[in-house]
Parts: sequence; C-alpha cells; structure tokens
Amino acid sequence: MIRYSLQCDNDHDYDSWFQSSEAFRQLKKAGMLSCPICGSSEVEKSMMAPQVAKRTKTGEKKGRIDLAKPLTRLEAAVHELRQEIEKNSEDVGRQFAREARAIAKGDAPHRPIRGESHLKEARALIEEGIGVLPLPWSDRVNTH
Repeated sequence: MIRYSLQCDNDHDYDSWFQSSEAFRQLKKAGMLSCPICGSSEVEKSMMAPQVAKRTKTGEKKGRIDLAKPLTRLEAAVHELRQEIEKNSEDVGRQFAREARAIAKGDAPHRPIRGESHLKEARALIEEGIGVLPLPWSDRVNTH
C-alpha cells in the first residue's frame, strides 16, 4: 500500500491510499479518482515528504502509523460508512453485475448488495437504469 498526498483543481488537499503507484495511475486514467470535498475529477499528486520510522534504543519502531486507525475526520467517516454498508448488505463478489440485473428484473430478491465490477460493467448497469454507486474503498483494485 502507498499513501499519496493529492490535490484537486479547486486546491483541496487530502491523502488517499492505493495498492501501488500503478493502481493510482490506472484509476486516474479511468477517471475514477475524485476529490472527497468537491467531487472534482481533476486530481493530481502533490508534494510530499517520505515518512521514515525511527527506532528507539530498545529497537522498537517509533513513529509508525496504525493503518487500522483513521487519521482524519474524513477517514473516520469513511470507516464508519464502510462498517454500516458491510453490516447491512450482502457481498456478492464478482457476480455484482449479474446479481444487480437479476434484482432489477425481479429474478432475485430485492436487497442491498455490494461486490466487484469492472468499469465497463458498471457503466452498462447505469445505462440500463440500474443504480450503482462506487464505494470509496477497495480490497482489490480492478484495472480491466
């Protein structure tokens, strides 16, 4: 995982985590990055200094970030949103597009679902009038 300091064209600064620099590049190229403050999709990396963990005399690392603990109010809100969505929806994994269509057609029970979808599949669902919403986190980045 890599954390980048980002800035949108409206001068909003924020940080975001990516699986790799390639994942960042692919998401930017696909137009899937947006400012969490204003929604602008004109997002660039901003200057940042590397963080180096220091060791104390006893050898333990100092200055480490607990990745499970949100760093900002925004990250805390996203963490809370994720917990609520995961608690109240069914994970259908890679079958998301198929299951969303089945629910829309009445072939599957109506219920909140979440899962994975390629960008093309998500666009097709939207064009078919099936409401989908990208979530502001990912366990894995799809670049296809």
